[in-house]
Amino acid sequence: MAIVLPFSGVRPPPQLASRVAAPPYDVISSDEARELARDNPSCFLHISKPEIDFNPDVDPHSDRVYQQGRDNLVRFLAEGTLQKDSAPSFYIYRQTLTSEAGQHSQTGIVGLVSVDDYESDVIRKHELTRPEKEDDRARHMQVLAAQTGPVFLTYKAEQSLEALMTQASQGAPVYDFLSDGVQHQLWTLTDSALIEKISAGFNKIDTLYVADGHHRSAAAARYRAIRRADNPHHQGTEGYNYFMGVMFPHDQLHVLGYHRVVRDLGQYTSASFLAALEKDFTVRRSDKQAMPEKPGQFGLYLAQQWYLLTSTTRQSGSSDPVARLDVSILQSSVLSPLLGIDDPRKDARIDFIGGIRGAQALEKAVDSGDFSAAFACYPVTVSALMDVAGAGKLMPPKSTWFEPKLKSGLVIHTLD
Repeated sequence: MAIVLPFSGVRPPPQLASRVAAPPYDVISSDEARELARDNPSCFLHISKPEIDFNPDVDPHSDRVYQQGRDNLVRFLAEGTLQKDSAPSFYIYRQTLTSEAGQHSQTGIVGLVSVDDYESDVIRKHELTRPEKEDDRARHMQVLAAQTGPVFLTYKAEQSLEALMTQASQGAPVYDFLSDGVQHQLWTLTDSALIEKISAGFNKIDTLYVADGHHRSAAAARYRAIRRADNPHHQGTEGYNYFMGVMFPHDQLHVLGYHRVVRDLGQYTSASFLAALEKDFTVRRSDKQAMPEKPGQFGLYLAQQWYLLTSTTRQSGSSDPVARLDVSILQSSVLSPLLGIDDPRKDARIDFIGGIRGAQALEKAVDSGDFSAAFACYPVTVSALMDVAGAGKLMPPKSTWFEPKLKSGLVIHTLD
């Protein structure tokens, strides 16, 4: 049964919320973060990506960079840019995305979840982490003594919980602002009776699933182990035994593809690579951007030309929920056997581009000369995610891209 608790969050006053709020640390580069935070000393990226306060040649994982993040957090608190709530609260967070495809809204609850639940698989994972990224967030958490970005969690929709969240979000929100086409609204919930009902409702949920934030949740477990070892009076109720999450019902989530770009083709020329692909795919040249429209299809951008690849070996009825995934097919049919990229977690020859950036980002990566080819992947479904996690298996890294992204800085969890 899932433990979900209220907490005294640290957050900006309403008039500063839109200036503080920032994209998650891991969806933008350091250069992009510098540009976003330019002329905005209140931007939360000064805390979540403190390397932006240094020249680009400074190692973002050096001790002085993490200490700068800590100093910035102290400054934000001293100046009143962030303030700690006096009473434990839940926070109702609603995002409404408006795009050419229409409008999508999702409403979740911000609370603390248990590291014990994470380690015992009440909170299930579906994706492998990359060691260097886990190291970074664990160090960031340790130096700042704070969890600065929430973990995006989901659960099988439960009508009674949705009714409680609807009740909790009556009235005017404390935050209500538009950013990058997404309306962000947040309500604080301090009513003890309603808090107790929501906690009890989650206590009836068998499983929570990490949708996005595997590195943050893994780092929280590592941080807990460090603090527990250093605390001879450890009781299990200290703040470091929990991490901040936003829980959304599964039927409200919106998943996009997570694409791959590779730096070189190994032994292949463009022509010989296309010929090699014909062993497991039909390869069709396209006069337009060839984004996949169904499972088993991939877009390939190579030498300023798009191709549509359709797998001839995909087995949709496979009993292995990981093997059925398109990202697994790409790995087992192309990346590993043809390009020698056996471990995408560690291999520097591969990188990942989120689906929200579109085909243009794939073209830009290849046309820049930094990469030789880009592969567009069809989105993984939420049911597939739950099937993989429920079977105790893991997806390849960077398999799912959830949109809209949670803003960082609206609520954080301090651990001192």
